[in-house]
Formats: sequence, structure tokens, C-alpha cells
Amino acid sequence: MGVITEDEAAIVLARSAHVREGRQRSTARLAQAEAAAWPDAQPLIHETAPLDYPVDSLPDSVSAAVREVQAFVQAPFALVVSSAITALSLAIQSLVDVQRDEHLIGPAGLFLLTIADSGERKSTCDGFFTMPVRNYEAQQRDEHAQAVVDHRSDLSAWEAKRAGLLDKIRRARGSNGSGETALLERDLREMDRNKPTPPKVPRLIFESYTPESLAYELGTKWPSGGVVSAEAGIVFGSHGMGTDSIMRNLATLNSLWDGKPLTVDRRTSDSFTVDGARLTVALQVQRATLMSFVEKSGALARGTGFLARFLIAWPQSTQGTRFYKAAPENWPQLGVFNERVSELLREPAPIDEHGRLAPALLALSPEAKASWIAFHDNIESELKDGGELAEVRDVASKAADNAARLAALFHVFSGAAGPISVDAFERASSIVAWHLSESKRFFSESALSENETDAARLDAWLRKYCRAESTLEVEKIYALQHSPLRKAPMLDAALRSLENLDRLRVVRPGKNPAQTRTIIHLNPALGSGGEQ
Repeated sequence: MGVITEDEAAIVLARSAHVREGRQRSTARLAQAEAAAWPDAQPLIHETAPLDYPVDSLPDSVSAAVREVQAFVQAPFALVVSSAITALSLAIQSLVDVQRDEHLIGPAGLFLLTIADSGERKSTCDGFFTMPVRNYEAQQRDEHAQAVVDHRSDLSAWEAKRAGLLDKIRRARGSNGSGETALLERDLREMDRNKPTPPKVPRLIFESYTPESLAYELGTKWPSGGVVSAEAGIVFGSHGMGTDSIMRNLATLNSLWDGKPLTVDRRTSDSFTVDGARLTVALQVQRATLMSFVEKSGALARGTGFLARFLIAWPQSTQGTRFYKAAPENWPQLGVFNERVSELLREPAPIDEHGRLAPALLALSPEAKASWIAFHDNIESELKDGGELAEVRDVASKAADNAARLAALFHVFSGAAGPISVDAFERASSIVAWHLSESKRFFSESALSENETDAARLDAWLRKYCRAESTLEVEKIYALQHSPLRKAPMLDAALRSLENLDRLRVVRPGKNPAQTRTIIHLNPALGSGGEQ
């Protein structure tokens, strides 16, 4: 066979493309013709329409900054607000704790979780609102740079002196000088008590971490920080979240949210205690990653109250509608917001002589407390069997706590004096109620039976295959060999479910002698790319 020339190759490629395009046009025409004979495909899941985010419930200056950023970035409002609240939580959680009554006292820091695909611009939004936090971190590193160098030198000198003292103790023991040994051991204890301590340099944002390493940072370095990540698969899918350590890791994060003392025992290095630390968590995770984590953790993710501690948002994507906009020349509203965050960061963290945070106690005003009690009791009344919140009892049980925390953030950010006002609490409770509705929507729609899950997996595979092959038909035997369902009873059950939803038809060999195999016909509306 002769070598084909470049011109001949181009002709072959052009003809192949022409044939392929012709086949695709023919398939499209066939799909259009067949679609008229098909009923509308019913959705796999009966979805609940999300409520609009209550942006007006934010304090005026926060709302103005959020609207300014959202108008340019065009991300979902819930995602933009999450970035703004993250900045508030990072800046304020070290300054105040919130007192709901005489015995209910806890941190003001929040856990936020946005369920969304990559590309929703969380990193961009975080960049706008956490800029003052990152600037503060950089400034603190510069200011403490010499102290860090000095500590390194002091520690090296201390280690050399200690090594010399240990050598003297060994020689004294060898010469049976018990009196001299006792004096040297006393000097060693004194030296250990005076080991140089490193300067405390604020580090507030962590992007990739294991719960244990985060606890170590908070317990031994700076006692206030946050995990801020636009790719929370790093957290939910990390090695640290393996089956063998899930319980321990969730307990660590739960304790940090609660503000309770935490002791971490280690086998290969020194154990340590975290006492008085404050933590913010703000994550974005894809739905599939979150569901995989929930499945992998069994009952732990919800049974331990881990996910219940989060303000969850599951916004509709704005991708496909974010047409080009030139960046504004200035950002007056965001500038006001960021300057206030910077002011709060410049306030000295109240750290006691033991290195623990000692935040001021911020109580609810009598009117705010009455509103908090009403909010708490209204939620409690819906936790009974058949109640509106019975499916999300775990999340609902933390809602009143989260509302008080958010109210404390609003109160401090606004610069108000005295106890938390009823206005701040009602704004916060409105937002937390929205997040509670999002939790209910997400967990209700994610609680699929095994057969529903199988049907969804088969449906996704069929649509992907048909689009790739420019067809609306798949032989059942091929699906049994290549789809995610490779056992006949599971495949048959899923096919029946999808057929009942008018998403496909199963045509079996009958009077037509030309058909010898069972064929799966996909609803043309789905084969053409419909997202039903």
C-alpha cells in the first residue's frame, strides 16, 4: 500500500466529518420526529424549588457589598453571601462569645457549606471578601519576622545548653556523685520550664488540612482560624477522612465548633491540648463528593451532628448566564466592608496568660432573647413525627444556636454597643431559616432508595452513551455488559422505573422478524440534551 499524501489525508478527514455531520443531522431529525409521539419525560427526583436568598436581611453595609460583588461576579447570591459571612466570622470569633441564657454560652464562629459544581466562582468571591484577612496575615508575618528569627536562635542556644547539661548528668552518674547529680537534675527541670516559646503569629486561613493538623495549629500556635476552600473534596475526600479515622476527625471538628477543650493523643510525637480555640469553616463541595462522603461515613456524618453544624446552601448554578462584564473602576461598598473587617482584625485578640482565648461575653437583649426563644420553640414544634422538619432534626436542632452566632457577628460588625439587639437577631434568624430550608431540600432530594439510585445511574449512563454515539437506541445486552448495572435483576428493575417515568421504552422481540434482541429506546427529549 502506498503512502497517503497530506492532501489525500485532508480529503479523507473532510469526507469523514461530512458523513458524521450528516449522521448527526439525520439522528436529530429522527429525534424531532419521534419526540412528537413521546410524552414528556418525568423527572427522576421531585425537586423542590429553592427560595430566593434573603439578601435584604443582611445588615445594610453587608448587603450593599454583596450586591456590588454579585453584580460583577454573577455567582449565586448564596455563594457570595457565604464569602462575606466567612470574613465576619474570621474577624470576630476571637473577640466575642455569645450567651443565649445563663447556661447556654458558645462561640460565634460559623461552619458554612455550599453545594455546587466547580466553576461557580467561590474562589473569586472569597478573594474579594477575605482580602483584608489575607492582608492582615501578611502584615503580621512581616511584623513578627525578626521575633521568629530571634526565637530560632534562642531555641538553638537552649538546645545546646540542655545537651551539655544532660552530658554532665551522665558523667556525674558514672562517677557516683549523687549530690552533684541531684543539683544538675534540678537545673534541668528549671531549664525545661524556661524553654523559649515561639512568638504567636496570627494565621487565620487554612486551605488544605487534616483535622489533627488543624487542631495542632490552633492548640500550639494561634488559637483562632478557619478552613476556607473552594474545593472541599480536599476535606471530604482526603486521606484523613478515611474509614478508619472518620469518627475521630468528626469528633475533632465538632469539638472545635462547640469551643470545648480537646486533647489529641499521638503515638509518635507529643500529645497536645486545644483549649479556648475558635474555628470557622467555609467550604464548597460537589454534590457527588458530599454524597460519597456521607455514604462512606455511614451514619457518622449526620449521626454525630457534623453536617448539622453547617449552614448549608444548594444554589442553582448561574453558569451559562454570566456574560462578560468589565470590572468596575472602584468598589465603594466593598471598600467600606473590607475597612470594617480590617478594623476588627486590628483589635487585639484577648489571649490570657496561658495562651488561651478569653473572648468577651455578648448576651441577647431581653427583646432579642424573646425572639430567640420563639425561633427555638417554633423549630422544636416541627421536629415531631410528620412535622415539617422531621427529616432534618439534626440540622434543625442547631439552628437556634447558629442564629445566635450570626446575630453576634452582625451586632459586632455594625459597631453597636450593649447586648445583641432584636433587629440583629431577627435578621440572622431569617437567614438561618433560609439555610434550614436548603438543608431540608438537599437531604430530602438526596434520600433515594437503592432502586432510585440505580435508576439514576442507568439514566445518566444511557444519556451519555446516546449522545456520544449519536443514537437513541441501545441493545439491552450491551447495557448489561457496559452500564453501571451488570446484574439482570438490577437492570430490569431500573428499566421498569425509567419506563414508568416515560424516560425510555423497552422494545422486546415480537412479531417483527427483523428484531431479534431487546432494544432500549431513549426518550428523544433526553437524547437531545434535555436536563430533565
